[in-house]
Amino acid sequence: MTDIPDPLDSIKDHPFDSALSERYLVYALSTITARSLPDLRDGLKPVHRRLLWAMRLLKLEPSGPAPDILVANPERNNTAYKKCARVVGDVIGKYHPHGDQSVYDALVRLAQDFSLRTPLIDGQGNFGNIDGDNAAAMRYTEARLTQAAADLMAGLDNGTVDFRPTYNGEEEEPEVFPGLFPNLLANGASGIAVGMATSIPPHNVAEVIDAASLLIDQPEAGHDQLMALMPGPDFPTGGLLVDPPAIISEAYASGRGSMRLRARWHREDEGRGTWIAVVDQIPYGVAKSKLIEQIAQLIADKKLPILADVRDESDETLRIVLEPRARTVDPDVLMDSLFRLTDLENRFPLNMNVLGADRTPRVMGLRDLLLAWLSHQIEVLVRRAHHRIDQIDNRLELLDGYIIAYLNLDRVIEIIRNEDEPKPVMMAEFQLTDRQAEAILNMRLRSLRKLEEMELRRERDELAAEREDLDKLVNSEARQRTRLKRDLAVLRKRYAPEQGIGARRTGLEQAGPAREIPLEAMIEREPITVIMSQRGWIRAMKGHVDLASTETLKFKEGDGPAFSFHAQTTDKLLLVGSDGRFYTLGADKLPGGRGFGEPVRLMIDLANETGIVALLPARLDGKLLLAASDGRGFVAPVAEIIAETRKGKQVVNLKGNAALKVVRPIAPEADSVAVIGDNRKLVVFSLAEMPEMTRGQGVQLQRYRDGGLSDATTLVLAQGLSWPMGGESGRVRTEADLLPWRAARGAAGRMPPTGFPRDNRFG
Repeated sequence: MTDIPDPLDSIKDHPFDSALSERYLVYALSTITARSLPDLRDGLKPVHRRLLWAMRLLKLEPSGPAPDILVANPERNNTAYKKCARVVGDVIGKYHPHGDQSVYDALVRLAQDFSLRTPLIDGQGNFGNIDGDNAAAMRYTEARLTQAAADLMAGLDNGTVDFRPTYNGEEEEPEVFPGLFPNLLANGASGIAVGMATSIPPHNVAEVIDAASLLIDQPEAGHDQLMALMPGPDFPTGGLLVDPPAIISEAYASGRGSMRLRARWHREDEGRGTWIAVVDQIPYGVAKSKLIEQIAQLIADKKLPILADVRDESDETLRIVLEPRARTVDPDVLMDSLFRLTDLENRFPLNMNVLGADRTPRVMGLRDLLLAWLSHQIEVLVRRAHHRIDQIDNRLELLDGYIIAYLNLDRVIEIIRNEDEPKPVMMAEFQLTDRQAEAILNMRLRSLRKLEEMELRRERDELAAEREDLDKLVNSEARQRTRLKRDLAVLRKRYAPEQGIGARRTGLEQAGPAREIPLEAMIEREPITVIMSQRGWIRAMKGHVDLASTETLKFKEGDGPAFSFHAQTTDKLLLVGSDGRFYTLGADKLPGGRGFGEPVRLMIDLANETGIVALLPARLDGKLLLAASDGRGFVAPVAEIIAETRKGKQVVNLKGNAALKVVRPIAPEADSVAVIGDNRKLVVFSLAEMPEMTRGQGVQLQRYRDGGLSDATTLVLAQGLSWPMGGESGRVRTEADLLPWRAARGAAGRMPPTGFPRDNRFG
């Protein structure tokens, strides 16, 4: 019986922390170099490179065999499509042993014209859409390569790059693609590795080539010169870059930053003063259906009342229609609100973290990245030249043999007919190499008619001249730069801005941050009637109710009306305590008119012992007359006394037992102040004598021997002082001549006109 080894014998003790760290580092390195970060030289991750390589081997180039370099005709594209399932099968079976769905997702993205600025795969079938819908299953879709992919792989057969064995050692795959197409910047990349990430936006191919050409001519060219030729990303979905050029340039200089991308829209008149806003380009990476859901939810939640409806009228072109609530809505206010609240404006992060030629990840600025890419292209150019030189040398060797055979044709035929082993005889007699002799022996008889000395010598001279040029190219950096610039110029013609695919789609339009959304835009404007009881219970009835009828409303036992006025739901309300502290209430937050309302002290931090002096709408452009019981007061601008918190804002500083007694709006035309004390003495003085303050005690308005201030108001002196007569008649009495009561601020005053109310109130 064979002894079965004990599995426990193979277990080795190893510290857990070191074992975990070693294995995790291996995993992290694999994620960084073989999955998440693109290669600087071709801008591809391994899965993308293997997809394109597999499709090339399946003969799915756009115009037959892959071009050597820039010789393919973009007008000719008659290669048949193949099922994506066939492509994915080849990729995971030969090159990329991962899940088929992840490979198919990568293939789909390479074919989406809203994901890639210049797609590398030409898809046929449902490859998803900008709404965010998924592609059809791989058995239903078909694909072939685009011209850009052919440009990216051009030169693979010319010894330009190294090949490595596949994961199972059965086949080979290129380590990198050699083509001139600047895929890294042209199509961008994104990925999350372990401890690092990358996010590179797509760019305009012609602009990238222009910037690279500048560096070929002027290697010392600065960053600002490059940004003048390549001002920013060019997203496939268009939109507008609204950050200042200085911010964009700074991000590209360091390789890190972010840029604000905003939807492009325009206004369309509908007649009779009505209009709609039409969005025809949305930010990159935003699903249209999710965006419309966002906007529709704002409407449903009444978070943007100035917007009435959103409609998707897209067909081949994108068209999102936004309908305002009323014709008076400012289009810019509406769109600024949507920019703040939805993905119609977002930020695209810039993190140019790539793998260099040494497979080391690092963040690079635009200039360093372009220089490294140009260095790779120079290397490809030199390797292609060396490969061609080797081919020419091989051909020249054969041509020399053919010429010898032509000059000695009869003798060659005689040797072949008479000798059992003609090869060594020919090599010895004519000093031929093994390859030359073998080539002569392998010639067909029909080729003899082509062995004309003039043609052979002409071909040899042409190849010799070509080899001489290639030698000069290999040994001259200046010639290499000139040749590379010439090849880039040929490539640029294919992606020129005048061409459909080369035209810039993303606009550059500097704009400030979206403006603060006006309160009116966030709250549906509706008329209300605000009512507060003497005990501080507050409510808001819909509509502008007759204020006289509020006296008949129900109140709690022992309670009654204190304040009532008309307002709008968009108004802010000022509530003023007798301690001089001001509080702000949102009219839209008030409880409804049914029942008794709610205690206002639950909404703000107002002490129970503090009385409520006033409740009124806050008119931000208005001013208030404030006066305390000790006769001191001042004028306060409403915009400066709005409180933002429950604790309110201390506006009037009081001394001793004084309390705030008067809070009255000042009419714009008012020019005088009337003050009456508890001693029933009235004084009238100019409003200009009162200081305007945002906080303080103010100045003395009237002097008292005993008692204090009873009431104060502002008036137009020329119109006199008016007060209600009382009773149900509603009559008002006016004292036109106020000269007897005119005095300087702080005077004691004199008894009021006959008939002035006994409660010493101006009404």
